Amino acid sequence: MKKIALLALINLYGSMIYAENLKSTEVQPNSKANSSVTENTIRIQTRPEIVGLWGMHIANKNKCVEYYNFKSNSELLVKSGSEWSTGIYDYQPTPDINSVLSALTFQIQFDNNAVDCSGIQEDQTGEISQYYVKWKNPNTLSLCNGENSDQCFATLKRVLP
Repeated sequence: MKKIALLALINLYGSMIYAENLKSTEVQPNSKANSSVTENTIRIQTRPEIVGLWGMHIANKNKCVEYYNFKSNSELLVKSGSEWSTGIYDYQPTPDINSVLSALTFQIQFDNNAVDCSGIQEDQTGEISQYYVKWKNPNTLSLCNGENSDQCFATLKRVLP
């Protein structure tokens, strides 16, 4: 009998405490707590489709891959054999990929002057290159020398997004 009375008391007080907690957490329309509610902070940020790590196979004895890492802050890292370079790039996508090719310009700011995948050792610091980009699909692009897609010389395949 004592156990039943004790359980009834615990249940009664537990319900009262739960009801009291509900009252204290309700937000009144004109209360100070309502002013601390913030706006939705979700931001959608788009990035150029070229951002990511791309690889280009160089046809030689070593079967070397030259990597281009286009970062979202317009920085570029190129790794080719023992050579690595850093720089900046500007990518201008075309509104109509069927009529005009996108433009890509980059400038090498640092080169470690080591041998690259093609077996050439050349310091490319300060070099500016301008290409046109022909998209084959979202994971494959070609670099071209002119706006004519017949002048493409390199194919890059996406390695990482």
